[in-house]
Amino acid sequence: MNLRAFLSTFQRDLFAGTVVFLVALPLCLGIANASGVEPFAGLVSGIVGGLVVAVLSGSRLSVSGPAAGLVVIVVDGIAQLGSFSAFLLAVLLSGAIQFGFGMLKAGRFAAYVPSPVIKGMLAAIGVLLIVKQFPLALGLVASRASAGSQAAAQVAGSVTTPFGSISLAACVITLLSLAILVGWETRALRRFMLVRLVPAPLAVVLLGIGATLLLSLLAPSFAPPAEHRVALPSLESFAALQLALEGADFGPHFAQLVNPDVWRVAITLAIVASLETLLSLEAVEQIDPARRSAPPDRELKAQGVGNLIAGAIGGLPITSVIVRSSANVHAGAQSRLSAIIHGVLLLMSVFALTRVINLIPLACLAAILIFTGVKLAKPSLFVALARQGFAPFAPFIVTLAGVLATDLLVGIVLGILCSVLLALYANLRSPIVLAQHGDHYLLSFRKDVSFLGKVPLKHYLQQIPDGATLIVDATRADFVDHDVRELLDAFVANAPRREIAVEVRHQVQAQARAARGWSLRRAATK
Repeated sequence: MNLRAFLSTFQRDLFAGTVVFLVALPLCLGIANASGVEPFAGLVSGIVGGLVVAVLSGSRLSVSGPAAGLVVIVVDGIAQLGSFSAFLLAVLLSGAIQFGFGMLKAGRFAAYVPSPVIKGMLAAIGVLLIVKQFPLALGLVASRASAGSQAAAQVAGSVTTPFGSISLAACVITLLSLAILVGWETRALRRFMLVRLVPAPLAVVLLGIGATLLLSLLAPSFAPPAEHRVALPSLESFAALQLALEGADFGPHFAQLVNPDVWRVAITLAIVASLETLLSLEAVEQIDPARRSAPPDRELKAQGVGNLIAGAIGGLPITSVIVRSSANVHAGAQSRLSAIIHGVLLLMSVFALTRVINLIPLACLAAILIFTGVKLAKPSLFVALARQGFAPFAPFIVTLAGVLATDLLVGIVLGILCSVLLALYANLRSPIVLAQHGDHYLLSFRKDVSFLGKVPLKHYLQQIPDGATLIVDATRADFVDHDVRELLDAFVANAPRREIAVEVRHQVQAQARAARGWSLRRAATK
């Protein structure tokens, strides 16, 4: 590559990396907040995704970081294990398991997970995101506030409801944020250069920062209080960063290695994160103008290393994320350098933008995640699957209900079991049909016939009257069970006594039939 080509590629990657950083920053903060952990944990994951996973990944355009799809596992995992440090151990172990998946070349198995199951999982995550973010969107964060701030909030700028005090400022900011997110995707606004250059999440964050500054200046009693905003610790040096890591319950609690719940959470994280990563890789390949594919097993190894490091230093679990990856592609990224640049900018923001980040209202981040949830569980998805029929719709609903009622891993297993049962039912249903025209009968094997086909075959053969003509068409069956063959052979042997003419048609593949160890006798007797 000559110098001019390198500079051109670097320039495009620099621009794309900056765009991805502007998209990733509010998402990292929002996902951390939705997970009930410190915002710094979300930034740590974004930094590791950019500086570690991007270097090791075989994908040129994929961007990794904390994912909204794992919020449910994080919240439930922390609640189940009792502490964030125990959960970090699960994250570290999930990274080791993912690396093992890559070593075992398990990436190809993700293609066998039925599409309705994956869509059901994502829809359930969307529903949970919407439900869990509503309190923040309304300013209901009383549990994080002190009693004095609660009393102050009830005096001005709030409405008392049976569920608590709702902040009017938070409601207005949420509605405006949702309006921006919706409007940014309309064709009418996409014609403007500013809309094309500024990512929608960044526009929402700028709106929130502007609202905080304006209300603090003009109407302080209505301004979002500190407990309604991001609370990122001030890190002006690497020494301060080290102190924050040591004093904020960061780092895995290795004494929990003997806790079976830790391993259960780790396995759930590894499976779901691997699925989301491989799905994201497929999606990125589809939108990549050059249609460049990435080795799935190498990606699993890279994600495993990333989660190992994230769990060790206090970050949230990492996956390849389609929102950031698509922003990277559309911004014109050419190589992995854009993802690395986004990680560098996230690291710099920890030191340089702390005060600005702490002005962001939580309502803005809640609006971003609610919008993400709506896109994951949009009504049109339910309608489209319902129109496709019962076979795809049932696993979708079973997975959705299973995730909402239990957890992600159980929901996915239930959805896969439902798909398997439906597939078995479809293969076993009516493998044999009988048609009649006068005294001529056609017995057709429409597919492979297992031992379960013996019952309907016996029922059909009993309907053949004496003196009739029967044609048995087995040309579409590669396999016929031994019991079925015996029953048919017995009928053929008895046909001359009943003056029944029988013709058996089968595939003309003598060697294949001999290898399978079966043959159907052909007889024509009147």
